[in-house]
Amino acid sequence: MAGFTETDVPDQAGRTALVTGANTGIGFEIARALAARGARVLLGCRDEGKARAAMARIGALVPGADLAFLPLDQADLASVRRAADIAAGEARLDLLFNNAGVMFPPLTRTVQGHELQFGVNHLATFALTGLLLGKLAETAGSRVVVTSSLAHRRGRIQWDDIDAQRGYNAAARYGDSKLMNLLHVLELDRRLRASGSPVAAVACHPGVAATELMRHGNALARAIWPLVGKALNSPAMGAWPALQAATDPLAVAGGYYGPQGLWEARGPSGAASRTAQSRDAGLAKRLWDLSVELTGVDPLPA
Repeated sequence: MAGFTETDVPDQAGRTALVTGANTGIGFEIARALAARGARVLLGCRDEGKARAAMARIGALVPGADLAFLPLDQADLASVRRAADIAAGEARLDLLFNNAGVMFPPLTRTVQGHELQFGVNHLATFALTGLLLGKLAETAGSRVVVTSSLAHRRGRIQWDDIDAQRGYNAAARYGDSKLMNLLHVLELDRRLRASGSPVAAVACHPGVAATELMRHGNALARAIWPLVGKALNSPAMGAWPALQAATDPLAVAGGYYGPQGLWEARGPSGAASRTAQSRDAGLAKRLWDLSVELTGVDPLPA
């Protein structure tokens, strides 16, 4: 449906969701909204103190909320594997929100040596999703949600320098990682359908929302960023597309959802636009194969 907001989220009682990056911003709002609808919510976070504080905030807003901390550092694929093992031990898993991400950091590398935005925004998402597909498939109607961005439009994957060994532009690499998120969903959806899996893969983007993602921006950007929530999307509004992708009965497998106002920067959620490059099946297959090679996770054979 078009015009989807938090009020359209159906009852989630009896369902379990894993939300990455749930201690702040859009992830926090996703977790809060799901808890308010009766879901059990696993908060996948790197910092336990911040996760516990977020759980306390949600608990104050939603008395009796069913919440659990899941240690997850997406800059370390070993941590991703441990988190997947813990999540797989749940009685059920209905929803996986791949929400965590990093934007515009100085050149930094993951534990495995990958450029941070590539490693956190794509490789960890690819690995966590792949490792949990079996668990998700145990429950009919389960969904994987992957958060992309308007920035995918400027993505131009640098295949010959995927880990920024020869050059680094933070904004360009961020756009690349967000293009990868859409290519991941494209190929994941194709393979899920081909295998007859009951799991649906859906993509979303939050528009332009005032979150902590801009903490690596320059001083001017950090100064004006709090105004974004007033002019465009608050974190709660930025969560609407993810909530639609995960819970709207009319959401389409392989679809892409985002705000409908001001060139998809703000407002209620509906079907979003995407570039031709993000629909390129050849690029999606190439990225999938590379991701299997770099993560060691091969969730669905071709």
